[in-house]
Amino acid sequence: MPRDLPPPALAALLDGFSIEVTPRSAATVADFRALLPQGTRVCIAHIDGTPIADMLATASRLRRDGFEPMPHFPARSIPDRTTLADWLARYRDQAGVRQALVLGGGIARPRGDFHAAMQLLETGLFDGFTDLHVAGHPEGSRDLDPDGSDRAAMAALRLKQDFANRSDARMAIVTQFCFDAAPVLDWAARIAAAGIDLPIRLGAAGPGRLGTLMRYALACGIGPSLQVLKRRPYDLRRLVQRHEPTAMLHTIASQPRHGIAGVHLFPLGGIAATCAWAARHRA
Repeated sequence: MPRDLPPPALAALLDGFSIEVTPRSAATVADFRALLPQGTRVCIAHIDGTPIADMLATASRLRRDGFEPMPHFPARSIPDRTTLADWLARYRDQAGVRQALVLGGGIARPRGDFHAAMQLLETGLFDGFTDLHVAGHPEGSRDLDPDGSDRAAMAALRLKQDFANRSDARMAIVTQFCFDAAPVLDWAARIAAAGIDLPIRLGAAGPGRLGTLMRYALACGIGPSLQVLKRRPYDLRRLVQRHEPTAMLHTIASQPRHGIAGVHLFPLGGIAATCAWAARHRA
């Protein structure tokens, strides 16, 4: 194989990748069409406190430029059913949104009636959406399981599987970003054994400085796979070196994946750098 061609398994895994932005990070991009393949799904993270007008403007811009916007709906940041219905109507009418990532959200105290993704899904307000994604946590979730187990997280996935079985929408799991293949593959095998067959879109951090990625990982509660970064000799020179997800994704692509169907990229080191990396390694 010529050296400039990516490994076929890795290229296939990256085909149809999605990417995450915030309204603030999207505003730094002059033209997404110069970075991403047309039709790419772009998830828009709704950080608590972000004005809905900013989310709508980002979704509208992506739709106009030929991309598929998938805004986040964080349950704990949505005060009531009326607000949820209003957001959904505005997304549909103003930006043609038909895909959503529905999740609990990261704040400790809910703003109102909702605290879990299933509560949003069971409202029926997402009826008519073509794609609904939910969160997965290969390395556990401190919010769901503060005792370090995965009992509540697994129970939540079973409820989402049951909802998928009676929904017309295409449903999938989008995971938190990881740095090591082993815990991801182990988790995927365990949820498959539990009868959860939703396709998995594996979260991976795009290229970035080691210190930056470690900071995000610690803030997000990334566990075992953080050791991949910590194994490097710890000094200031190492913290400015760059880390890429290539090795992890190649390992995952090269063996039985237990439902891992694609990749969701978190551009922690910058959108342009992540898009350039993906272009190099795709088919």
